[in-house]
Amino acid sequence: MKLFTATVVENETIMPATNVLSLRAPESARSAAPGQFLHIHCGESTAPLLRRPMSVYRTERHVIQLMIRDVGEGSAWLVRRQPGEELDCLGPLGHGFRLLPQARNLLMVGGGYGVAPLVGLAERALTRGASVTLAVGAATRAHVFPTDLLPPEIEYLVATDDGSAGHAGYVTDLVPDRLAWAEAVYACGPLAMMSALARIIRAEAPAKPTQVAMEERMGCAMGVCLGCVVETTRGPLRVCTEGPVFDIRNIVWREESAPLGGHRGRSAA
Repeated sequence: MKLFTATVVENETIMPATNVLSLRAPESARSAAPGQFLHIHCGESTAPLLRRPMSVYRTERHVIQLMIRDVGEGSAWLVRRQPGEELDCLGPLGHGFRLLPQARNLLMVGGGYGVAPLVGLAERALTRGASVTLAVGAATRAHVFPTDLLPPEIEYLVATDDGSAGHAGYVTDLVPDRLAWAEAVYACGPLAMMSALARIIRAEAPAKPTQVAMEERMGCAMGVCLGCVVETTRGPLRVCTEGPVFDIRNIVWREESAPLGGHRGRSAA
């Protein structure tokens, strides 16, 4: 973890209200892992007071990329940043995804904005000779992650709420058919989606290694404020320091909350 200044080198709109911000930050780009995040001051003054957590999307040489959805005061400020402007950043923070050496067939499941860390993870897996299936859920065709931003080697599956692209329904509907093939599962998305995934894993593949990146609101991102605590089989743990990535079996899922599936991922406001 380090406090540093990053320079914006590119700002590209890839979907409605969704931008990829490329930051020149050589040291962080070398050390950042998919599933980790940066905590960024969003504004020219003290407002908003709290930094905003942004998941690492991809890293390239000296550049770290963030996929940002414009949903609130902080993210709206970030998506307006132009090349040459500087950002006050803290990170990389948290524990990222771990690629298991013995797992060659990988299933990745993303809901909405939750696809962000899975893209970089999939690219790293491909360089190690793994086969990757990426299943992504979105509300409509317009919000489906663009195919042309993915390596062609990835098998890409899509589900939309309105049926305008791919499977009509939840992205978790696509999981059972791939479980026998997959040797490990990785996921990021809204709690409803990951809770549904946990039920599927528990019922159909209880021994399958499955890692999930939890999404919670963060205040300090250093484990002090306890604002991002989740209940686990080991007791309360902080997403910002003990996570964001956990074994899916270690999370105590609130089964009564939210319906099966779901597609919308968290965007820091």
